[in-house]
Amino acid sequence: MSPAGCPHVNGFKVDNWKQNLRLIYQCFVWSGSAETRKRKAKSCICHMCGTHLNRLHSCLYCVFFACFAKKHIHEHAKSKRHNLAIDLLYGGIYCFMCQDYIYDKEMEQIAKEEQRKAWKMQVLDFDFDSCVGIGEKYSTWEPTKKELELLRHNPKRRRITSNCTIGLRGLINLGNTCFMNCIVQALTHTPLLRDFFLSDRHKCEMQSNSCLVCEMSQLFQEFYSGHRSPHVPFRLLHLVWTHARHLAGYEQQDAHEFLIAALDVLHRHCKDDNGKKANNPNHCNCIIDQIFTGGLQSDVTCQVCHGVSTTIDPFWDISLDLPGSSTPFWPLSPGGEVSVLNGESHSTGATTLMDCLRRFTRPEHLGSSAKIKCSGCHSYQESTKQLTMKKLPIVACFHLKRFEHSAKLRRKITTYVSFPLELDMTPFMASSKESRMNGQYQQTVDPFNNDNKYSLFAVVNHQGTLESGHYTTFIRQHKDQWFKCDDAIITKASIKDVLDSEGYLLFYHKQFLEYE
Repeated sequence: MSPAGCPHVNGFKVDNWKQNLRLIYQCFVWSGSAETRKRKAKSCICHMCGTHLNRLHSCLYCVFFACFAKKHIHEHAKSKRHNLAIDLLYGGIYCFMCQDYIYDKEMEQIAKEEQRKAWKMQVLDFDFDSCVGIGEKYSTWEPTKKELELLRHNPKRRRITSNCTIGLRGLINLGNTCFMNCIVQALTHTPLLRDFFLSDRHKCEMQSNSCLVCEMSQLFQEFYSGHRSPHVPFRLLHLVWTHARHLAGYEQQDAHEFLIAALDVLHRHCKDDNGKKANNPNHCNCIIDQIFTGGLQSDVTCQVCHGVSTTIDPFWDISLDLPGSSTPFWPLSPGGEVSVLNGESHSTGATTLMDCLRRFTRPEHLGSSAKIKCSGCHSYQESTKQLTMKKLPIVACFHLKRFEHSAKLRRKITTYVSFPLELDMTPFMASSKESRMNGQYQQTVDPFNNDNKYSLFAVVNHQGTLESGHYTTFIRQHKDQWFKCDDAIITKASIKDVLDSEGYLLFYHKQFLEYE
């Protein structure tokens, strides 16, 4: 869509368009009264497949409801040349010519007015907490009288430009705490986490001096305050020691271990939308699980009857084996030259992140020493196990297993792993499993399918040995603008600096987000 706005709305703005749009918002989007909610529940189903899920949209030109996810509304728009449709859950207007949700000042004003009317009706009819509207639960934010007064007394505004450094702030090393500083830098530059904390969404019911979420909220305020002097994260360190005692003390710790501990404590200190304690990661809607939790599917196949047992487990990160470790590794680069060393296949080129993911999701023969009891055969049989992604998280964190600990060996693996700025996870989805043959994925290019595409936004690196080392982080501030965070020192970095780095933790963010 051009900066001037969508040019196709003018075709809709004829005759009584305002009245017609108000009726659609009243009856099928915000639905303020019990009667309109019942009418919406009965009538708003897809006219093509009969379901009421899959992001239902209504044509603005005729009485036609269809689902967006299955592209039934797209088919209607193409056949009837009706270019505008409205999302019946959130009220956004989609233009099929622009292929995007659009903003129009007059339409937005009508949407706000009808939303306010609907909420007034719902508040009169129901208890606020138990009122379940069909539309968006949260009304549009508007400044209070006090906030307007503060804005009038503080007319100076900070413009966010491409060269803006707001959000960049060093962290003082409090004694071997670089492992904490590098993870804090990655978390404070996670877009959705930043938006959550900077919009005062956390409602604390703990003592604020013991709540890690409150401290993270304060940390975000510090980072985005515009102050340039390094921040001293002593309260954060104290809370980490309090809630994750295995990390207490001034010894060097593992950054990956700190990440998982921090996410776990934040998860436990958050509450879901229903006000229940977030104790079960399988049924939690806290901000940590919304952003970081994915679903890992494990398929165990019996080698006799070929029966499949499937389980799905939540994950916050994916740990990947590297060449050079004691674990056998087969790089599976399509078309790559392969040599055999010690009975194992090895690619002659550089190992890539895709190689590691192919190895992670390849079928693995469990062998005679790990037989499982097959529910089909009713006896213990040999089997194969394969891991795939059932549900992708918004932020995917990949942990390259550079530290090897065993009874005989303790060492750091320095194998270079090439990782991309953009990553497509489609080959590793459970839905793509049928397209895989012997661990290889026959990829078909679909330029319009962006559901599983990610962009790199942070890289944590470790320099040194297993006994003595130092952590730093590369973070993306704006598009194609990267900075290196080395405790209190922040320096500009090039994309080449980022991609040439060794890589220990890689943070990727989904490029496109869908309403759930």
